[in-house]
Formats: sequence, C-alpha cells, structure tokens
Amino acid sequence: MTDLRTHAAEIAEQFSDHLDVDEDDIEERLDNLVNEYKVPVDEARRSVVNHYLDEAGLERDAIRAGGGGSQAVEVSDIDEDEQWVDITVKLVELWEPRSDSISQVGLLGDESGTIKFVSFTTSELPELKEGSVYSLQNVVTDEYQGRYSVKLNRTTTITELDEDIEVGDDSVSVEGAFVDIQSGSGLIKRCPEEGCTRVLQNGRCSEHGNVEGEFDLRIKGVLDNGNEVQEIIFNKEMTEELTGITLEEAKQMAMDALDTTIVADEMAEDVLGRYYRVSGPTLGRYVLVNEFEQLTGPVDAEAVLIKARSM
Repeated sequence: MTDLRTHAAEIAEQFSDHLDVDEDDIEERLDNLVNEYKVPVDEARRSVVNHYLDEAGLERDAIRAGGGGSQAVEVSDIDEDEQWVDITVKLVELWEPRSDSISQVGLLGDESGTIKFVSFTTSELPELKEGSVYSLQNVVTDEYQGRYSVKLNRTTTITELDEDIEVGDDSVSVEGAFVDIQSGSGLIKRCPEEGCTRVLQNGRCSEHGNVEGEFDLRIKGVLDNGNEVQEIIFNKEMTEELTGITLEEAKQMAMDALDTTIVADEMAEDVLGRYYRVSGPTLGRYVLVNEFEQLTGPVDAEAVLIKARSM
C-alpha cells in the first residue's frame, strides 16, 4: 500500500467501532489535503481524524492510535507528541490539581527518569497511590513548553504491581555564556483547546487550525562554555524569574509597541553575555531549565553578538 493508503487503513481501523467509514473516502480526503493543498502528512492525518471525531461525537481519548496500538517504552524514550504507549512506573509524587476537570496530577518515574502525568475526572479511572508501582497501558503522550507528559484516559488499563522501582535521575547541570536567544522566544501564543499546548504559527495551530491563542512566555536559548554549546528552554515561571518580566508586563509591552518581538529583544538585553549555570532534565538537544544561577556579569557584548550571528 502507498503511505496514504496505509494511513487511511489505520484511521478506518480506529473508527471501526464507531462509524461506517470507507478507506477509499479517507484516502481521498488525505490525498486532497496532501497533494492539492500541500499539507504535511501528519497534519493531514490529524485533520482527517478530527473530522471523524466530530462526526462520531467522540473525544480523542475514545479511540486508540492506529498502526498496531500502543508500544511499551521507558520514560526517557518519550520524545514525541500524541503517541499511545505502555509504561511501567512508580508514582513518585502527587500534586494538587488546579482544575476540577483533573482527577490526579503528579510525577511518575522508572529507571530512566521521571515524567508528569494527568488523569482526567471524566475518564473515571481508579486513583493511583504515592509509592506504588503500576503497569499503565494505553496512555497518550503530550508536550508543553518542550516538556513531555502522559495523559491517562478512559481507555487506559491500570494494573498495580507488587514490586518496586528505583527511579532514575535524568537531570543535568551545564554552564556557560548566554550567547543566543532563538526564534520562538519571548511572548508567544499557544492553542487554547483542552489538552493542546502547541505554539501557534501566524495564529494557526497545526491540529486545530485558526484559533484565538493564549499568551505565554518562554526562552529558547544557547549557552557556550568555550568548548561546546548547549540549547536550553525556560518555561514561563523560569523566564519570569530570569528576566524579571512577568507575563502581564510582557503583554503590556507588546501592546504599547504594537509588536510582540519587543519582548524577546528586551529579554536579550537582560541575559545575553552573562554566565549562567542551569540544571534540569534533558529532552533531545535541550535542557529544560528547573533551576539556574547567574555566575558573572556580562562579557564583551561585541564578542557575544559575533558568536550569536555565527550560529
């Protein structure tokens, strides 16, 4: 089968218990998006899946992923959004939910590291207990500000295991001069749809299309210690602490200037050329900053700019 035919067959399988769907119709929809409108295949597939979810009146977690179902992985292997996986983990810590729609939220871990989890009230799942080990089958991966998490849903199977897990520490510490703030930093907008936190590009979410985004702050930067460079990400809380600029202040700055890029420019003036030590878990090529410390003041500004422009 062609790639589109394979995607069509997998989508048909996903909805086989809910709709009378035809693989030829699905393939035609995919072909129209990919070849006529030049939409990337992954985005085209999400669009078609969303169409059938709407037609069936279903939420996304009511269907399984296509292509053979979920796969057993370690926590450190989770580096992609919207994947259905099986994990065996220990509940390290529970946090207080910030919304009535969330039943439980906390930190899970295995030998490879830790990851946040969320269980929604509507899923009506049994509650997990701190310190217990579970086999969680059919959970969905999610991404927010470069940090991955897993969502328990109504199709998740929970089995408590009579064993223990020594949870690994996946944090690292690096230091160097802050030599670059990358594109996508400063005041950004994210998709407001529940469970979706994608950064909007020109007001468009890759899954939900044109939406009225919600403002957020982040910094994607680069540290250079003279021997190697390390890319880093500060979330909203860490960005506010690093720069002293709150989200509300950033929104006001952008409104006054009629330009959101002024926020990243202001942040660059505050941090470029200074030396920092940061620590946090790794995700691909990034360190996700949980803690930071400024080591020295700014170095030669011209040298920093030359370095940044050469990257």
